[in-house]
Amino acid sequence: MLGFASLELALSFWLTLAAALGCVIWGVLNWNKGDDDNPE
Repeated sequence: MLGFASLELALSFWLTLAAALGCVIWGVLNWNKGDDDNPE
């Protein structure tokens, strides 16, 4: 798989990319959410 010697190495590579993508998506969805104690 992608020239990796073992399945564990390929799995860790793909899970790292998936985690990074998940963090980016979460950040985009929650970009301007904050405390709205005093909405104007």
